[in-house]
Amino acid sequence: MRRIPALLMAALLLLYLVFVAQYALRLLLDPQPIAKVMGAALLVLPVIGLWALVAELLFAFRAEGLAARLEREGRVPQDEVPLSPSGRPDREAADALFPKYQAEVEAAPDDWAAWFRLALAYDASGDRRRARWATRRAIRVSRAR
Repeated sequence: MRRIPALLMAALLLLYLVFVAQYALRLLLDPQPIAKVMGAALLVLPVIGLWALVAELLFAFRAEGLAARLEREGRVPQDEVPLSPSGRPDREAADALFPKYQAEVEAAPDDWAAWFRLALAYDASGDRRRARWATRRAIRVSRAR
Protein backbone atom coordinates (compact mmCIF):
# COMPACT_ATOMS: atom_id res chain seq x y z
CA MET A 1 0.00 0.00 0.00
CA ARG A 2 2.92 2.35 0.67
CA ARG A 3 4.39 1.57 -2.74
CA ILE A 4 1.81 3.56 -4.70
CA PRO A 5 2.59 6.99 -3.16
CA ALA A 6 6.33 6.30 -3.33
CA LEU A 7 6.17 5.26 -6.97
CA LEU A 8 3.96 8.26 -7.77
CA MET A 9 6.51 10.62 -6.20
CA ALA A 10 9.31 8.83 -8.05
CA ALA A 11 7.43 9.25 -11.33
CA LEU A 12 6.91 12.97 -10.63
CA LEU A 13 10.60 13.39 -9.80
CA LEU A 14 11.53 11.54 -12.98
CA LEU A 15 9.25 13.85 -14.98
CA TYR A 16 10.89 16.88 -13.36
CA LEU A 17 14.35 15.51 -14.19
CA VAL A 18 13.33 15.03 -17.83
CA PHE A 19 12.19 18.67 -18.03
CA VAL A 20 15.41 19.89 -16.42
CA ALA A 21 17.47 17.82 -18.86
CA GLN A 22 15.50 19.21 -21.82
CA TYR A 23 16.05 22.76 -20.62
CA ALA A 24 19.75 22.04 -20.12
CA LEU A 25 20.01 20.74 -23.69
CA ARG A 26 18.30 23.87 -25.00
CA LEU A 27 20.86 25.97 -23.17
CA LEU A 28 23.69 23.86 -24.56
CA LEU A 29 22.42 24.47 -28.11
CA ASP A 30 22.27 28.24 -27.57
CA PRO A 31 25.07 30.15 -29.32
CA GLN A 32 25.87 32.28 -26.23
CA PRO A 33 28.87 30.89 -24.23
CA ILE A 34 27.26 31.71 -20.85
CA ALA A 35 24.15 29.75 -21.87
CA LYS A 36 26.33 26.77 -22.78
CA VAL A 37 28.04 26.90 -19.38
CA MET A 38 24.68 27.13 -17.61
CA GLY A 39 23.36 24.22 -19.68
CA ALA A 40 26.35 22.07 -18.78
CA ALA A 41 25.97 22.92 -15.11
CA LEU A 42 22.24 22.25 -15.24
CA LEU A 43 22.80 18.87 -16.88
CA VAL A 44 24.54 17.65 -13.75
CA LEU A 45 21.33 17.93 -11.67
CA PRO A 46 19.32 15.27 -13.52
CA VAL A 47 22.25 12.85 -13.35
CA ILE A 48 22.58 13.28 -9.58
CA GLY A 49 18.80 13.20 -9.14
CA LEU A 50 18.43 10.01 -11.14
CA TRP A 51 21.24 8.33 -9.20
CA ALA A 52 19.63 9.32 -5.87
CA LEU A 53 16.19 8.16 -7.02
CA VAL A 54 17.47 4.75 -8.13
CA ALA A 55 19.50 4.33 -4.91
CA GLU A 56 16.51 5.16 -2.69
CA LEU A 57 14.12 2.91 -4.61
CA LEU A 58 16.57 0.00 -4.45
CA PHE A 59 17.01 0.57 -0.71
CA ALA A 60 13.25 0.65 -0.17
CA PHE A 61 12.54 -2.48 -2.21
CA ARG A 62 15.36 -4.43 -0.58
CA ALA A 63 14.30 -3.35 2.92
CA GLU A 64 10.71 -4.29 2.13
CA GLY A 65 11.91 -7.67 0.91
CA LEU A 66 13.81 -8.27 4.14
CA ALA A 67 10.74 -7.29 6.19
CA ALA A 68 8.62 -9.80 4.24
CA ARG A 69 11.28 -12.48 4.63
CA LEU A 70 11.53 -11.79 8.38
CA GLU A 71 7.77 -12.21 8.66
CA ARG A 72 7.74 -15.41 6.57
CA GLU A 73 10.44 -16.92 8.76
CA GLY A 74 8.57 -15.94 11.94
CA ARG A 75 11.44 -13.82 13.22
CA VAL A 76 9.54 -10.56 13.65
CA PRO A 77 10.10 -9.08 17.12
CA GLN A 78 7.18 -9.82 19.40
CA ASP A 79 7.89 -6.96 21.77
CA GLU A 80 5.08 -4.46 21.87
CA VAL A 81 5.98 -0.86 22.40
CA PRO A 82 3.18 1.31 23.75
CA LEU A 83 2.11 4.16 21.50
CA SER A 84 1.75 7.79 22.46
CA PRO A 85 -1.55 9.58 21.75
CA SER A 86 -0.07 10.75 18.43
CA GLY A 87 0.44 7.11 17.37
CA ARG A 88 4.22 7.15 17.64
CA PRO A 89 6.09 4.55 19.68
CA ASP A 90 6.85 5.56 23.26
CA ARG A 91 10.54 6.40 23.04
CA GLU A 92 11.42 5.38 26.61
CA ALA A 93 9.81 1.96 26.18
CA ALA A 94 11.59 1.49 22.84
CA ASP A 95 14.92 2.55 24.37
CA ALA A 96 14.44 -0.07 27.10
CA LEU A 97 14.17 -2.83 24.47
CA PHE A 98 17.16 -1.64 22.48
CA PRO A 99 19.95 -3.47 24.45
CA LYS A 100 18.29 -6.82 23.69
CA TYR A 101 18.59 -6.30 19.94
CA GLN A 102 22.07 -4.84 20.19
CA ALA A 103 23.18 -7.95 22.09
CA GLU A 104 21.69 -10.17 19.33
CA VAL A 105 23.80 -8.38 16.72
CA GLU A 106 26.93 -8.67 18.85
CA ALA A 107 26.29 -12.40 19.32
CA ALA A 108 25.60 -13.03 15.61
CA PRO A 109 27.07 -10.27 13.41
CA ASP A 110 26.48 -12.35 10.26
CA ASP A 111 22.74 -12.73 10.87
CA TRP A 112 20.82 -10.34 8.62
CA ALA A 113 17.67 -10.76 10.74
CA ALA A 114 19.48 -9.58 13.88
CA TRP A 115 20.62 -6.46 12.01
CA PHE A 116 17.12 -5.84 10.68
CA ARG A 117 15.57 -6.22 14.14
CA LEU A 118 18.19 -3.76 15.42
CA ALA A 119 17.10 -1.37 12.66
CA LEU A 120 13.50 -1.74 13.84
CA ALA A 121 14.62 -0.96 17.40
CA TYR A 122 16.48 2.15 16.20
CA ASP A 123 13.41 3.22 14.26
CA ALA A 124 11.14 2.73 17.27
CA SER A 125 13.57 4.80 19.33
CA GLY A 126 13.32 7.60 16.78
CA ASP A 127 16.90 7.29 15.54
CA ARG A 128 16.23 7.23 11.79
CA ARG A 129 19.87 7.67 10.77
CA ARG A 130 21.01 4.57 12.65
CA ALA A 131 17.91 2.67 11.55
CA ARG A 132 18.86 3.25 7.91
CA TRP A 133 22.47 2.30 8.66
CA ALA A 134 21.42 -0.97 10.33
CA THR A 135 18.99 -1.71 7.48
CA ARG A 136 21.79 -1.21 4.95
CA ARG A 137 23.96 -3.56 6.97
CA ALA A 138 21.14 -6.14 7.05
CA ILE A 139 20.80 -5.85 3.27
CA ARG A 140 24.56 -6.31 2.77
CA VAL A 141 24.70 -9.33 5.10
CA SER A 142 21.65 -10.96 3.46
CA ARG A 143 23.10 -10.46 -0.03
CA ALA A 144 26.48 -11.91 1.00
CA ARG A 145 24.89 -15.26 1.78
